[in-house]
Amino acid sequence: MDESFLKEHAARCRSLANKADEFTKRRLLDLASRYENRLRGQASRASRLIKLPYDLPGAPSEPLWSAEFGDRNGS
Repeated sequence: MDESFLKEHAARCRSLANKADEFTKRRLLDLASRYENRLRGQASRASRLIKLPYDLPGAPSEPLWSAEFGDRNGS
């Protein structure tokens, strides 16, 4: 998406937020800030979480259960 598209959507969200109830206003302002973060090149929270390391010390190397043998309780 190009820069003007993101700016227009952020502005539209802020404009609608001025006329909305409190719940909707918070959601619209959050959405506007997400558009603005994308303009600044900041990654979304989900993208930042994906970059976490997978090798955790003390974590088991094998799965604790297998789907082919039923649920986690072994039945």
